[in-house]
Amino acid sequence: MHIRKKDTVVVIRGPHKGRKGRVLEVYPKKSSLLVEGVNIIKRHTRPSRRNQSGGIVERESSIHISNVMPWCEAAGAPSKIKMKRLENGQRIRVWEINGEHVD
Repeated sequence: MHIRKKDTVVVIRGPHKGRKGRVLEVYPKKSSLLVEGVNIIKRHTRPSRRNQSGGIVERESSIHISNVMPWCEAAGAPSKIKMKRLENGQRIRVWEINGEHVD
């Protein structure tokens, strides 16, 4: 998986198509990730010590990685990320659209 936490992604498929957001969590075993402000669900919670009132809580749900694409701010467009090996053996992430470093 080339998408990491704090990357900006855009949804390319599904009911949330076109929305952009920052990646909050990545789940490699499930091939999914949690994107800020995308795929909001309503969760019915019981009153507890942490949540005294209980009720309906809105929060993000995970979305499959195949439905998102990384967003390149420099190009202003979505682009794939490639891994490139430097001469010293270090691996870096590079935008496919313009060849610049991601980080």
